[in-house]
This record gives sequence, structure tokens and C-alpha cells, in this order.
Amino acid sequence: MMKKIFRHLLYYYLFPYAGLFLVRLLSATYRIKIVDLDHEQNILKAGGQLVYASWHQRFFPGITFFSTRKPIAIMISQSRDGEMAARAVHIMGWRAVRGSSSRGGGQALETIKKLIEQGYKIGHIVDGPQGPFGRVKPGLIRIAQSADLPIVPTITSGQNRWVFNSWDRFMVPKPFSRVIIRFGSPIYVHRDMLPGEFEQMQAHVAQVLKQLYEDTDAVWQDGTRMKEIFGFSFRC
Repeated sequence: MMKKIFRHLLYYYLFPYAGLFLVRLLSATYRIKIVDLDHEQNILKAGGQLVYASWHQRFFPGITFFSTRKPIAIMISQSRDGEMAARAVHIMGWRAVRGSSSRGGGQALETIKKLIEQGYKIGHIVDGPQGPFGRVKPGLIRIAQSADLPIVPTITSGQNRWVFNSWDRFMVPKPFSRVIIRFGSPIYVHRDMLPGEFEQMQAHVAQVLKQLYEDTDAVWQDGTRMKEIFGFSFRC
């Protein structure tokens, strides 16, 4: 009994608060530039809503940034690690919706639809929580399809980063790293799809994300593009 209570305290209080403190401390050192902001803002200024889509590998720099996009909700798995993540999301003022493509996804989708009606934006990790890396799971397309929302690819890239030995080679920009947050062109999903079109849309979104990540990462080797984004000269 005491062991169960101790674990609850760790996963519900200590780990989320300590982890979020470290995230905020590290993120405060980043030199962030936003690229192609109009892809997001044109939708929001017109009174629309959207689904932000990104890889699990790169979501770290966006944790504190997207706290400025409230109200925002994100689907999180029903695992024990998901409990810790959900608690951290709650502390930041986001709305955690528990479920994934493999467990509780149907109920989570219904909850998300209700939140969208209340004005929430949606954040979605397309290949979480355990991969395969870069593969767009059905949840993203189902959310966009049922709620009639555009998908906006959301790319983050750090110039200097740590790479962890996880299933997706998770990346965390190092302190004082330059970071790019980039929005891709909106992707619109039809409510009614012919047989096979759903899978084609999954593959299309995956390819768009891959190309945007690769193109954004290439900035760090291009002095001209770095100067355009950050405003002064660099040596590559």
C-alpha cells in the first residue's frame, strides 16, 4: 500500500513539477525564431481552429512555446508515463485527453470534438507514444476529418542538440541553442474519403512532415538562410 502511494506521489507530483521546472529553465535560454507564422495566423485570424502536427522526436522546444496558444488540448496515452505527462500538461494549463490509437482512442476522439466546439486548438504527436518513428497514425486524420479542421505541420529544429537513445532518437536542444519553430502549409482533409484515401492521406502528411524537418535542419549548414532567419552573419 505504501509503495503504491509513494509511486503515485512520484508520478503525480514530484516528477511532473520537477520535470516541468527543468523544461522551463532550459527553454528560457533558447534563441527562438518563428518561420512561416502566417500559415498558422491566417487560420486563427479568420476565426478558425486547427490541429498542430509534429513528430514525438522534436516536441521538446514546443512545450513552453505552445503554452501561448491556449486553450489547447493534446491526446496522451493511458500508460503510467502518460499519467506523468498528463499531469505536466495540466500544470501548464493545457487540456490532456487520455487515449491513443491502440487504447481509448474512440472516447478520446469524442472528448476532443467537444473541446473543439468550446474553442480549443488541438496539438497532436503523429507517431507517439511509441512509434514507429515518423509514421502518421490514424488518430491525426480522424481528428481533422471528424472536426473538419486543417492540419498545420509544426516543425522544431535546434542548432545544437542532445540525441537520446530512444525509439525515435529523441532530441533536446542544448542550453543557449538557436531554435527554429516553423509552420507548414495547412493540409485539408475531406470528411468523406473513398477506400484507400485515408491511408493515402496518412502517407501524404508523413511525407510533408519529413520534407519540412529535413529542409529546416538544413538551415544550420546554410549561412545565407541563417542570416535571413536570425538577422546576422554566421560561419557554417
